[in-house]
Amino acid sequence: MEDTRTHILDTGRALTAQRGYTAVGLSELLKTAGVPKGSFYHYFPSKEAFGCALLDAYVAQYRKDLAQTLGAEGRPAAARLLAYFECWRERQMNANAEDKCLVVKLSAEIADLSPDMRGILNDGVARIVERLANTMREGQADGSVNPALDPQRTATTLYQIWLGASLMAKLSGTSDPFDQAIASTQLLLA
Repeated sequence: MEDTRTHILDTGRALTAQRGYTAVGLSELLKTAGVPKGSFYHYFPSKEAFGCALLDAYVAQYRKDLAQTLGAEGRPAAARLLAYFECWRERQMNANAEDKCLVVKLSAEIADLSPDMRGILNDGVARIVERLANTMREGQADGSVNPALDPQRTATTLYQIWLGASLMAKLSGTSDPFDQAIASTQLLLA
């Protein structure tokens, strides 16, 4: 039974990553997933509840991915931070929509649509920023990050820079905004 729920969420993630949340209708989701309407409503009382579950699953997976890049053993914290942002660049420049960040894709779309979905993304972003700040603290301890930085403020600034770079790269169709973001990141951490 959980497999059907997961299958619906995985199918919804793929469709949402390609076209956005509001552009994906329930009929299309069910047809693509190959499940009847009753199965959907067995797991999700509404499309908004489905959207919340989709974002919860995405945020949970993203946090696991963070542990792999930011928690990598044997590397200075600054190198781990730069590796995280390089991965961000690679994901956002990848032609496969499913590899791209749903925070980038959906933030503006759902901010006014659903307070619950907005809350999930906002909480997810806060946890990402906190993980970045903790990695900066580790970098200050290992000497790879500027000790004069306020880790929380710098993590917030870096996340905002990269979120903006993602939007600008989407508009321009080039990696130039990411080149500027990585240069700014290196400058801030030094």
